[in-house]
Amino acid sequence: MFDKILGKLSGQREEMKAALATEILDVEVQDGAIKVKANANREILDISIDETKLDLSQKEQLEDLLVIAINQVLEIAAEHEAAEAQNM
Repeated sequence: MFDKILGKLSGQREEMKAALATEILDVEVQDGAIKVKANANREILDISIDETKLDLSQKEQLEDLLVIAINQVLEIAAEHEAAEAQNM
């Protein structure tokens, strides 16, 4: 009985994970200077830096902007994951 329930839950979890992998999320910070793309499984797919909008010699600023952008996209991914879980 428990094996049947666990098997069903595992299957639903895999379906949800597959669905979340297809949801692509984009975040831009500082007028598009840094763009981060992730899926709703919280996997970072791409990071791009527009060198014309940033002073790359300002390492600390670049690091801060990367952290902000990554945290934003991961927060959005978590919200998508929670919404998908509610729909199950």
